[in-house]
Amino acid sequence: MIIHSHEVQDIDVPGSGTMRMHLFRPAVEGRFPGLLLFSEIYQVTAPIRRLAAMLAGNGHVVAVPEVYHEFEPAGTVLAYDPAGTDRGNALKITKPVAAFDADAGAALTALAAHPACTGRLGTFGVCLGGHLAYRAALDPRVSAAACFYPTDIHSGTLGEGRADDSLARMAELRAQILFVWGRQDPHIPFAGREAIRARLEAVGASYAWHEVNAQHAFLRDEGPRYDPALFLETMALTLAFYRRTLA
Repeated sequence: MIIHSHEVQDIDVPGSGTMRMHLFRPAVEGRFPGLLLFSEIYQVTAPIRRLAAMLAGNGHVVAVPEVYHEFEPAGTVLAYDPAGTDRGNALKITKPVAAFDADAGAALTALAAHPACTGRLGTFGVCLGGHLAYRAALDPRVSAAACFYPTDIHSGTLGEGRADDSLARMAELRAQILFVWGRQDPHIPFAGREAIRARLEAVGASYAWHEVNAQHAFLRDEGPRYDPALFLETMALTLAFYRRTLA
């Protein structure tokens, strides 16, 4: 369906100031489930905007926060080049994990209060965002999370000090969760994926698990790793997942 795709909302995050969220929603009257979409380390790039638009066009209110709002001016987009990559990776281990969590809590509150949102909440994320989507789903208000090739969960290396507690907290997970991985992704090797799946089984999580023959960032529709066929296949799985869990 036709969407609104150029709205922003600046929200207050306790302890870290104002965070900008970019909003995408159906242009028709009505209320829709909310999705909190977490980006890669580059913030709200053109591919992330197109991904958010696709999710919104399938009947969701999508909010995309700027994950490094404490460090960069509002509206900053890091380039897909060595300098942008270095900056994004540096900030990923500078920002405390508690600050990432505070962002998610404030964003979920704002999204649930949006007049076009039903109050049913899910999360979505890619790369760094996949990890943040998982952590946001520890919030009991979240019913579903789709995490694409999330980095650092297996190694526990997110945030200041490179010492997150994401695996340890998996027993708190009440949301249904969908993981999608690229088997040729060097950032999350086989042993890392197996560690995550073993933990999901140990805590009795409600999860779906898909591994495809793809590189890291295969959803990103810029660059040599983009796989259009797998994009369509895995997004169909994701939309069906949300239809089941957020209706």
